[in-house]
Amino acid sequence: MTERRETGRTRQDKPGSRPQKTRTGAVKNSPDQARKKPAPSPRTLAEPDWSEGERIAKYLARAGVASRREVERMIEAGDVIVNGVKLTSPAFKVTGRETIKVGRKVVSAPEPTRLWRYHKPSGLISTNLDPEGRRTIFDEFPKSLPRVVTVGRLDLTTEGLLLLTNDGELARALELPKNALERTYRVRAQGTVTDFKIADLAAGMTVDGVDYAPITAVFDRENGANSWLTVTLTEGKKREVRRALEAVNLMVNRLIRINYGPFELGELRPGAVEEVPAELMLEAVGHMISDANKPLGEAPKRAAPAAKSRLGTRPGSTRLVDRKRRPKK
Repeated sequence: MTERRETGRTRQDKPGSRPQKTRTGAVKNSPDQARKKPAPSPRTLAEPDWSEGERIAKYLARAGVASRREVERMIEAGDVIVNGVKLTSPAFKVTGRETIKVGRKVVSAPEPTRLWRYHKPSGLISTNLDPEGRRTIFDEFPKSLPRVVTVGRLDLTTEGLLLLTNDGELARALELPKNALERTYRVRAQGTVTDFKIADLAAGMTVDGVDYAPITAVFDRENGANSWLTVTLTEGKKREVRRALEAVNLMVNRLIRINYGPFELGELRPGAVEEVPAELMLEAVGHMISDANKPLGEAPKRAAPAAKSRLGTRPGSTRLVDRKRRPKK
């Protein structure tokens, strides 16, 4: 405890060191104190105001840049800039009044969440860019489509339903295994389907050190050396359907996703993009959408119809029928 003398000064006080007051009553720093105060660096972000705003990773995910996890990787790589300064922490908070860039592109403020169904044809990569120069689904999207992220991915040769959204947070929620959204596929595989093989799939399995949850497989029919099945699972690990079926000696040679949670492929033709009406989206997955992103009032305008994909211009159908050769007359 510091002892005080009758003069009111502490023992450490020296005559002449008492702070001076201005006319307004504010304490005026001494010349020595002023010299010791460091000047702020022009290239350093001020300490964020933690009382308002949201974390940059969540904000950019809501803006449709990428999932929150992918945004965090972008920040680590130094690709995210706020008000001219490169970010180093995904914990930094923003209010939406800042100028935010990812790479060289300025990021617009998050818009109300929207969701699209896309019928991915075989032969396209489900990423923005491919190191090998192959065409991607983003090369085929109509120019009227806003910035979107995919809900999961489909392999190069896998066809069918792929969901798109401008809300990276929703995309991540739809992908999470804990939400257990069912993915259903029509599968053509070489080999004979038996009750034992279906039981093995239903029990779950480990293939090359990777654990796969139980898979529901229903045998549909045989077509020559091939068998058609309907397969349903609740996770989306890389090449899961192909690897699990190969483990029971069923070699997949065609794979078509027809359902993702409550959303169906239906009669959407290959290469086409169709927006899910806002009211249906909210009814189906509204609990997964941030309140700040939920569309209010009128439903958002639909995007223009997708241009026909060069890889899929014929009318689409989710039904797979036997095409038996008819004898020539």
